[in-house]
Amino acid sequence: MSEAYNNTQPIYLQILQRVCRQVVRGEIKAGDRLPSVREMAVHSGVNPNTVQRVYSELERLEIAETRRGLGSFITENESRLRLLREELKSEQIGSFIKDMRETGFSPEEIQEGVRKELLKTNGVRGE
Repeated sequence: MSEAYNNTQPIYLQILQRVCRQVVRGEIKAGDRLPSVREMAVHSGVNPNTVQRVYSELERLEIAETRRGLGSFITENESRLRLLREELKSEQIGSFIKDMRETGFSPEEIQEGVRKELLKTNGVRGE
């Protein structure tokens, strides 16, 4: 079951981001065991070395830890996972604002547009 990847960034980074989003969404919880490198490689349709790089980066970021003989696990450090959530939120919002500003929208237009869209998604008319 191979994933689709884009050509704009390295595959290991795309997998890393996917795992981080799964953690933030709660699909992967604190203390959960990650698939073995081989399992993840087969599932993702990539070389095991790519997955090893992902796992090493997750460890470096203190999002996962390797337990000798047991495998890799998502950290149980809730404050680190909250920080991950805040980092991803900030990245997404920053990227959105940058794109909107480059398109020519003012901060006020961006705020009003976001407000209207939030009202729409909550089932309330923002007129």
